[in-house]
Amino acid sequence: MSQGRFTSPLGAALTGIFDLFRAAPLKLRYTPDIRFDSRRILITGATTGLGYAVAEECARRGADLTLACRSGIPQTGEKIREVTGNAKVDMSRLDLADLDSIHACVDGLVSEGRTFDVVIFNAAVTLAKSRRTASGQDEMFLVNYLANVMLACLLLKRGCLASDARLLFISSDSHRGASAIDWAEFGTFFDYGVSKAISNYSYFKLLLNIMATELDRRLRTDGFSGTVNLICPGPVNSNIIREAPPFLRMVLRGIFTVIFKSPAKAAEPVVYLAGSADFNNRSNVYLHMFAEKPMDPKVYDPEEGQKLWDASVDLWKRIDSRASEALTDL
Repeated sequence: MSQGRFTSPLGAALTGIFDLFRAAPLKLRYTPDIRFDSRRILITGATTGLGYAVAEECARRGADLTLACRSGIPQTGEKIREVTGNAKVDMSRLDLADLDSIHACVDGLVSEGRTFDVVIFNAAVTLAKSRRTASGQDEMFLVNYLANVMLACLLLKRGCLASDARLLFISSDSHRGASAIDWAEFGTFFDYGVSKAISNYSYFKLLLNIMATELDRRLRTDGFSGTVNLICPGPVNSNIIREAPPFLRMVLRGIFTVIFKSPAKAAEPVVYLAGSADFNNRSNVYLHMFAEKPMDPKVYDPEEGQKLWDASVDLWKRIDSRASEALTDL
C-alpha cells in the first residue's frame, strides 16, 4: 500500500513549523514591479485561504482574473473587485470532484473565448476519511490529483492557453519521502481513516509532481513554448482542516493560527513564480517557498512518468465518456 510522508497531523504541523525558519534566498526578488497587466490568469479554488490571497494579489497587480470555484459565486469576485479596484474579475463554477463540472467549466471558457497566460492549479481537499465520488473515485485522489490532470489536458486541447502560458501547480514539500507509486491501488476506491488520509495528502502530491514533470516532457516535444512549474507555499493558516475530527481540528487550528503564515504571506512566492521574469523560459522548476530546489528523486524518473501518464489516461477513459476528445495528440 502507498505511504505518504506523514500519518500524524501533529507531525506534519511540526515540520511546517520548522519550515518557517528555512532560508528564503529569492525573497528579495519579489518586488512591486512584478505585474500582470493585460495578462489573463485562471485560478482554481480561490474562494478562501491561499487561493483567495493569490487571486487578490494578482488583481492588485493588474491581472484579468477568472476564478474557478465550487462556491462563493459571485461574492468572492465582488469582494476582490471592491478591495483591489480591479474590475476585471470573473468567476466560473468548478467542482473538481464532479467530472461533468470540469467539462462544463471548460465548455464555458471556450464559449466565452477566454485564453489564459497563467493557470494556477490551487484547489485541493483534506478529508478525515475516504469518500466516494459519483465517478467511483476517492475524492482526495480525484480532486488533488486526477482532476488537475484532466483540467490541464482540457485547457491545452481546447485552445484555452496562450502559446507561452505558465502552468503552475500548488504542491507540498511533504511529497518528499512518500512511497513509490502503488500500481495495484491506483484508481481503486477503498475505505480509510484519518491516518491514511494524512498519508494520502503527501502521496497524491508526489503523483501530481510526477505527472507535471511528465506533462512538461510531452509539451517540450510538442512545440509548446510555455512552462510547467511547481511550488510548495509552506505552512499556511488556511481552512484545509475543516473536515478534521472536532478535537483534532481544534488543536490544529490553534497551531495554524498562532504559528503558521497568513494566506497573504504564503501567496507571495506563488505570485512571484507566476509572474517574475526570473522564470521566463524556465520549466519544471520547483520552489519551496522562496527557495529553488530539486524535488524528490522519484519525480524525475521518465519510466515512472510514462507509466503514470498511461495509467491516468486509461483511468480517465474508464470513468469519463468525454475523455478521448481531450487526449488526442497529448
